Amino acid sequence: MSSSSPPLSPRGAEEGEEDGGTGSGGGVGGGTVFSYGEAGYWDARYVEEGGAPYDWYQRYAALRPFVRRFVPPASRLLMIGCGSALMSEDMAADGYMEIINIDISSVLIEMMRKKYFDLPQLQYMQMDVRDMSKFSDESFDCAIDKGTLDSLMCGVEAPLSAAQMVLEVDRLLKPGGVFMLITYGDPSARIPHLNQPVCSWKIVLYILPRPGFKGNIRRSVFDPVPLTESGRLPEGFVLEDPDSHYIYVCKKGQELTGIDSPTLSHLKLQDSE
Repeated sequence: MSSSSPPLSPRGAEEGEEDGGTGSGGGVGGGTVFSYGEAGYWDARYVEEGGAPYDWYQRYAALRPFVRRFVPPASRLLMIGCGSALMSEDMAADGYMEIINIDISSVLIEMMRKKYFDLPQLQYMQMDVRDMSKFSDESFDCAIDKGTLDSLMCGVEAPLSAAQMVLEVDRLLKPGGVFMLITYGDPSARIPHLNQPVCSWKIVLYILPRPGFKGNIRRSVFDPVPLTESGRLPEGFVLEDPDSHYIYVCKKGQELTGIDSPTLSHLKLQDSE
């Protein structure tokens, strides 16, 4: 990637926008918003990178304890904004049987279809997460996002894009299904977007230090972090790594539809052990 390319993670773009350092589509000196929510940006980027694999934030090995706890291998799983990450490949090797990968970039999807043509567990579809109308209601057991919501938060009309995505994920999940959001956004920045009026998530939070962090972590990363009633970290909570990643495990409320996700029985089994 050239030195003029934007940062690989959208974190700097979102934080710069909050600080007033960026503006929509502006040039150097007037502020620049990288069009992370636009297909054209990603098409060009994947052409430049040649489809080289890259996992944002965390590799599957670090996320596996959380995925295995909340996502049973028999799940019909939606991988949101799959990109060129190896996570779906790693999950297929770990026994997951049906992973539907979507991405806004048609260039990327064609690359992944060719790469994984002989891996029937993985399917690839070009789709905008803000409009997944090709899928019927309550058709997935689980959904995982690692960086897509963050990307939308860097674009124009970010709150609207975030709401559209979360509402679509809620629509697609069966009652009791799980939405796992891996993000750099702390609860003050992400809980308001997750708590859309029609959603009834039960949210459990975990915090992981970034890969390679050398400091001391005094708590177990496998222990959930409590949230206040307003959806924030408790007062005085010490974040040893200021660049930590947050895992929001959002379980969809049960409704009397008669279509329950196998995730629900999986979670009950995990809780009883």
